[in-house]
Amino acid sequence: MKVSEIRQSFLEFYANANHTIVASSTLVPAGDPTLLFTNAGMVQFKDCFLGTDPRSYVRATTCQKCLRISGKHNDLENVGRTPRHHTFFEMLGNFSFGDYFKKDAIIFAWKFLTETLKLDKERLWITIYESDDEAGKLWSESTDVLPGRILKYGKEDNFWAMGETGPCGPCSEIHYYLGTDLKTQSEDDFRKADGRYIEIWNLVFMQYNRSANGELVALPKPAVDTGMGLERIAAVKQGVRSNYDTDEFRRLISCTEALCGKHYDGKNYERAHNSHYDIDCAFRVIADHARAIAFLIADGVRPGADGRGYVLRRLVRRACRHGRILGFKESFLFKVTTEVVATYGGVYPELQAAQTQIDRLVKAEEEKFSITLDQGLVLLDQAIQDTKQAGAKVVTGKTAFQLHDTYGFPLDLTEDILRNHGLTVDGVEFSREMEVQRERSRAARASETQLVIQRSVKELPTKFVGYEFLEYESEISGLFDVNGEVKNAKPGSEVVIVTRETPFYAESGGQVGDTGFLSTDGGAALDVIDTQKTAAGTIVHICRVVEGEVQAGEKTHLTVDGERRRSIAIHHSSTHLLHLALRDVLGVHATQAGSRVSEQALRFDFRHDQPLREAELLEIENLVNHWMRENYAVTTEVLSLEQAKKSGAMALFGEKYGEQVRVVQIGPRSRELCGGTHAKASGFLGSFYLLNENSISAGVRRIEAVAAEEAYKHSKRKQNLIRNLELALKSPEKELEDRIRKLSARLRDLERDAERQGQRSRSELGDKLADRAQNSPHGGKYIISKVEAIGGKELRELSDKLRTKIQSGCVVLGSVVDGQVLLLTAVTDDLTDRLHAGKLTEELVKIVGGRGGGRADLAQAGGGSPEKLDSALKRAEEILGR
Repeated sequence: MKVSEIRQSFLEFYANANHTIVASSTLVPAGDPTLLFTNAGMVQFKDCFLGTDPRSYVRATTCQKCLRISGKHNDLENVGRTPRHHTFFEMLGNFSFGDYFKKDAIIFAWKFLTETLKLDKERLWITIYESDDEAGKLWSESTDVLPGRILKYGKEDNFWAMGETGPCGPCSEIHYYLGTDLKTQSEDDFRKADGRYIEIWNLVFMQYNRSANGELVALPKPAVDTGMGLERIAAVKQGVRSNYDTDEFRRLISCTEALCGKHYDGKNYERAHNSHYDIDCAFRVIADHARAIAFLIADGVRPGADGRGYVLRRLVRRACRHGRILGFKESFLFKVTTEVVATYGGVYPELQAAQTQIDRLVKAEEEKFSITLDQGLVLLDQAIQDTKQAGAKVVTGKTAFQLHDTYGFPLDLTEDILRNHGLTVDGVEFSREMEVQRERSRAARASETQLVIQRSVKELPTKFVGYEFLEYESEISGLFDVNGEVKNAKPGSEVVIVTRETPFYAESGGQVGDTGFLSTDGGAALDVIDTQKTAAGTIVHICRVVEGEVQAGEKTHLTVDGERRRSIAIHHSSTHLLHLALRDVLGVHATQAGSRVSEQALRFDFRHDQPLREAELLEIENLVNHWMRENYAVTTEVLSLEQAKKSGAMALFGEKYGEQVRVVQIGPRSRELCGGTHAKASGFLGSFYLLNENSISAGVRRIEAVAAEEAYKHSKRKQNLIRNLELALKSPEKELEDRIRKLSARLRDLERDAERQGQRSRSELGDKLADRAQNSPHGGKYIISKVEAIGGKELRELSDKLRTKIQSGCVVLGSVVDGQVLLLTAVTDDLTDRLHAGKLTEELVKIVGGRGGGRADLAQAGGGSPEKLDSALKRAEEILGR
């Protein structure tokens, strides 16, 4: 059975047993801060087990996307080194939320394995938790498992928990014997744990919830959670030693083979005395990481410097490094992730939807890292040589840190390379270097002027008068540069100025600081490029001296950029109405979790654990626009904090409040504590447009929007787009949607027609080539042909057709696509002891300037000398015809 067939048969089996098929949740757990990634099938049902999320069903089955690369479940170091470890994998599972329990779970599992998959019962073994006699009895009485095949194990092996906290309980594991001699099986043999008996399915009997203090509390209703790795059961069913030999993985590995021209042997899992180990390991790592990368991007993760983004970046960089082992010098990984989309897109449509983003992001990350990868490898190679020559086993932490800081090597990548040489890193020294670097970063984050604010500005009294005034006369009470307090500053200088009073609003509460102009009685003119507050609350103007010489103590005229302030105030008032609309539409939980208000737009973060539907977004946008049209007055009053809370005012996230607070009210219902500047009435907000909505962390989402002038500009851009589409498609606006829909449908039809025509052409070509098959002295027949502009996938399809037609023999095909030669050799199974496709391809591809080989039955490779393809095919004729 193919992987796709196993996946489908599992879901259908449980659907027929009254289970609801539930789609896989994303790799980013919604509303669960305890997990970086979804690492098990039960994650999306966590609240169901706790009894806090009642569903319309009590039985469910899934094929869940999982990633294990952090925390307790971290398989990264073993990927590529063993036959069965992965970062990304698919977990088959069935679940009961207080419906059935141990007996039915056991019967279902046994029935699926022995009747649907038809696994040999003589190879199956069961383990149970040491005190779970009930499960042992049920296995004995409810199934025909062989006597002596039910073994007891302790908490480490047979008590399952998703993490440090959460649902947990005893479990029963089903194991499969991989050995060749069934008679050698015994309990002693099983307990050796030498890899010949592998776990294929874990039935978890959810009975408890583990709290933060470790206490086990009985769940309201006992539940069932099972997990079976799809890749692992596929390897068992397909009779292969490694998960990487299953059909979907081999498709990805074959793609990499075709790109690099090297051969994947697939047998090398031990380094000792094995020169091909690194190559095989690289093929496996690239296939595994390409899957994880594509699925992460499809689920909204983007490469970054921390959190989930850094995990994604690490995966790309580890894959790139292993690509060097295969000889890749240019970007290649995005082509493998394209194959991931082609392989899995039918089951996971989010991959197809994100195809363009996956290609773009992966290629960009590859190109960025490849610039420094070779330089870093040179440094690391030298460090390895120096360490070995010194008779040591540990590379300095300073070297590892230099690779991390200068060349972008994640620590685990350096450790992975060193492990191949029997070396390790001085982790303590590395951590020490990292801490020194963090201190440097903290200091370098701010500009020189910001450093002045933090260290040089004295605590001086200053009064904000900007609620009433945009211009004001005051006196310079403090003048500072990077060296501290100064008496004067000349043109070109960047300085910090403190005045006794100011109309400039200092950045706080998410609202950006004011900009504007400052002039002195002595003739100096300064641009105010930002306004900030010191930790002590002093308002400081960050200025650049344009002309004249500014003196401390001078009288000065301060002028705020009024247009910019008004736009900021409009966007700030819009956040208050947006906040109210979110709570009205989504519920009272949708409270502010941060904001950023500028003259161009607003950004508003709020607590909510799932994407907003189009209907919800439209309702929110309509509400805000309705309140704007009502032209509600914007009023303010200063109250004690206690009075403000009693009046129903909402305190904003992250704000610190004194004894006296400012309450801003817009209309009858929006009432918040806020120190920012606002429009005079909601009618000044004009109109309001939502630009986008997305997740920024578990349980927190972000909306970006524009109002007033910026909303008008946004609508004009859309209007221009529509006009351009009208001209391009020669259709009026009211017909555009229908026109585009028809054109899209026509394009899909043309693509399907082109594909069908291509298949017919290849079918006709296959018939012609089969008719020209010649008898081979090696047995069977052989076909050697050059075919026009056919890619790797089509070559494989054509070779499969030809092998079927000749039944016994060898096929050699060559093609030129985009100036590159593709060579494919296929041998029927009955002749692989006499003809080896991989070895034959290895000889032929040298002629066209490439390297590589493949399996005994199928091999594909590429070269860069298309003018020599005829010579390569002639050589094939000499080998096969003699």
